[in-house]
Amino acid sequence: MSALKTITIRCFAELNDFLPSEKKQRSFALTAKEPVTVGEAIEILGIPLSEVDLVTVNGKPVGRSYRPLENDHLSVYPTFETFDISGLRTVQKKPLRVTRFILDAHLGKLARYLRMLGFDTLYRNDYSDEEIIEIAREEKRIILTRDKLLLRSPRVDHGYYVRAVEKHTQLREVVKKFDLYLQFRTFTRCMTCNATLLVKPKDAIRERIAPDIYDCYQEFYYCPSCDKLFWRGSHFERMERFIRDLIENKTGNDHPLKKDI
Repeated sequence: MSALKTITIRCFAELNDFLPSEKKQRSFALTAKEPVTVGEAIEILGIPLSEVDLVTVNGKPVGRSYRPLENDHLSVYPTFETFDISGLRTVQKKPLRVTRFILDAHLGKLARYLRMLGFDTLYRNDYSDEEIIEIAREEKRIILTRDKLLLRSPRVDHGYYVRAVEKHTQLREVVKKFDLYLQFRTFTRCMTCNATLLVKPKDAIRERIAPDIYDCYQEFYYCPSCDKLFWRGSHFERMERFIRDLIENKTGNDHPLKKDI
């Protein structure tokens, strides 16, 4: 019969979102049968390993295969995107060099906004969990989801549980979480299909647009996948103002123009 082992755990920041109220923002005891590893202890709590970047035992960084001793104290920290802790990181896989996403069925509106900012973002409302995981692994994409169970798969290397429900708040959350502010390449991707937009000379599209639009605007963009044309109209200008606000007010609330875009 396996012996019981009691360890003390404290989870920090947004990792508390996965815990019941009596365990949030405090140290608590976890009793488990031996042997138990750090990774197993985290999974027992229902926290996806893809959300964890650093674990310390009694103040010293350890890997997920470390087996805590009786009365050890574990501190579990979320993914750090804005601080360099590469010398301490023990759980998260090697960071991705290019920020690309794949989103689940709950985040269709967020997908459009990430594309608006220029991020390569895959989305289909009929992706299965296995398809999402496989594509993410093959194409080195970050999984964004509202499904906690999806992130608990041991095959997920890079994933994040989006806490917000409203689309603009979701965008602010993801941009802040992954510190994307310097990676914006606005209006370079089609918001509908994710294809890269091409700049089209006015003369090349004269026959495809109304004369008043042709006379009013100078820059036109073409989606080779959707076969659609775009120009910098009033909707475009509202989105630009929203993006400027996103950059200038990193901790602010939703933009007052949110109902228009």
